[in-house]
Amino acid sequence: MVRDVLCYPQPLLKQRCAEVDEGGATRVARDLVETMRAHPGCVGLAAPQIGEAVRVAVVDVSGHRFTTSSNGLLVLVNPEIVERSGHEIRREGCLSLPHITADVARATRVRVTAMGVEQLWSEGYEARAIQHEIDHLDGVLILDRVASAHALHPRKTPALAPTPAAEAARLVVGRVTEVEAERSSGEIDELMEAIA
Repeated sequence: MVRDVLCYPQPLLKQRCAEVDEGGATRVARDLVETMRAHPGCVGLAAPQIGEAVRVAVVDVSGHRFTTSSNGLLVLVNPEIVERSGHEIRREGCLSLPHITADVARATRVRVTAMGVEQLWSEGYEARAIQHEIDHLDGVLILDRVASAHALHPRKTPALAPTPAAEAARLVVGRVTEVEAERSSGEIDELMEAIA
């Protein structure tokens, strides 16, 4: 079933999710895949984004223009990154922050374990998407990963239909991009919370 995507500042997006058993993960994973595929250009989604506080995420970068390698559709239950290498800063978007993108530093290669997956190696764009979704499971948003307010950018086309929270985020980004002094990610959170 296609589910609504929660937008920041929904409190669930900032909580660490609980591990889940296979039975509990199946329904959530199915809804995640259907919801991800209902949003053109979306390459990943995590359970808290659809209101479920469990450690389940899906990633599929197949066919995306930035993809250089892909493991196909990944359903990650209780995932953990056990090894990282490389470093790259690139722009990321998020359905839960539909009016902004952010420059985020990530590893370029990761090794992941998850329920039913002894080890999975991923690199490039797929590795970035996996790290982004696992961050969601830990209550971490791209806002928490930016080095300064200058790393936030207004999105040209919103990822979702406007909601009151999304419109508030758009207004904050407009104010943030005018800020001349660099700010820590904590200060960015304060700005976002001030308009919530």
